[in-house]
Amino acid sequence: MTLALMGIGTAQPRYSIAQSEAADLASTFSLSTAEKSQTLKALYRRTRIERRGSVLLEQPDGCEPRQTFMPPATSEADFGPTTAARMDRFLTESAPLALAAVEQALSQSGLTAQEITHLITVCCTGFAAPGFDMQLIKTLPLSSGVARTHIGFMGCHGSLNALRVAKAFATADLNARILICSVELCSLHYQYGQGSDKLVANAIFADGAGAVVCRGATDASDRDNMWRLTRAGSHVFAESSDAMAWRIGDHGFEMTLSARVPELIATQLGPWMRSWLAEEQLSIADIRSWAIHPGGPRIVNQVAAGLSLPDNAAMVSQQVLAACGNMSSATILFILQRLITADAPRPCVALAFGPGLVVEAALFR
Repeated sequence: MTLALMGIGTAQPRYSIAQSEAADLASTFSLSTAEKSQTLKALYRRTRIERRGSVLLEQPDGCEPRQTFMPPATSEADFGPTTAARMDRFLTESAPLALAAVEQALSQSGLTAQEITHLITVCCTGFAAPGFDMQLIKTLPLSSGVARTHIGFMGCHGSLNALRVAKAFATADLNARILICSVELCSLHYQYGQGSDKLVANAIFADGAGAVVCRGATDASDRDNMWRLTRAGSHVFAESSDAMAWRIGDHGFEMTLSARVPELIATQLGPWMRSWLAEEQLSIADIRSWAIHPGGPRIVNQVAAGLSLPDNAAMVSQQVLAACGNMSSATILFILQRLITADAPRPCVALAFGPGLVVEAALFR
């Protein structure tokens, strides 16, 4: 049994900001001196991000986009909005973005909303019950009997977890028609202060949504040319529990990012990937395209180095990072959408990393 991807859609907030302007905005959260402001701008340039979308941006008539939800810091005691205030904003902003991505995916799939039997939602940046899943059910509308599953707080690889769950549903019921929707509003969690983890997280994360409509498929032929998930894998890196963490604080969710992450990927990903692919009688050289979650430019570079990939193997991942930033779990769906639209060669392997440190992988044929 494989999981056929019938349709895929993505959505970004209405407004975006150039990375250079985002650096200026970030300096207001961190009480930067002139010297520290220059260091901050250099950090933002090194991300290789050009623009990022945020649901916090507004555009009054005749003005440049701006945000007022997080006011400038006035002292070191400022921490920004409370987590409760950020979650209130999440409830308001998540559903419209989810709906835009889902409508694209449904239109491409040829299915109606009423034909969806399973709804899998993915998010690590917001909590609400009822949440955007219920808003999708009411707005599309989906059947009141749709089976709901939520993949929560798993980090940037959450959409790959969702695809694995969808494959299990499809294996259990060939008539299942499954909708996956990931929404991540990372900009709600921008942090005040000078901590290095805070500065790096503020520099790379952005907002976005992705959706996939899928079904089970038993026919191994390629007549319909649909991308099919044939295998999923997961691996916890050794000695890595302190390398990446994502915790709920009083003023948003707080990211811990160790400088060891690229090194862990460079040294441990290759041996596991070779073993995992060998179970499918494949080698790294057999993989013809790659969807690598761009946690940042160093992550992408170390994946490519650790797997000895060709120079252009991560090109689409780098393009998405530049155009959109790191949208956590939604990002991999943006990359897959570009690869599918371009009819990229297969087999394709998708990779994403999350707290643990864990790599999730998906093999498409």
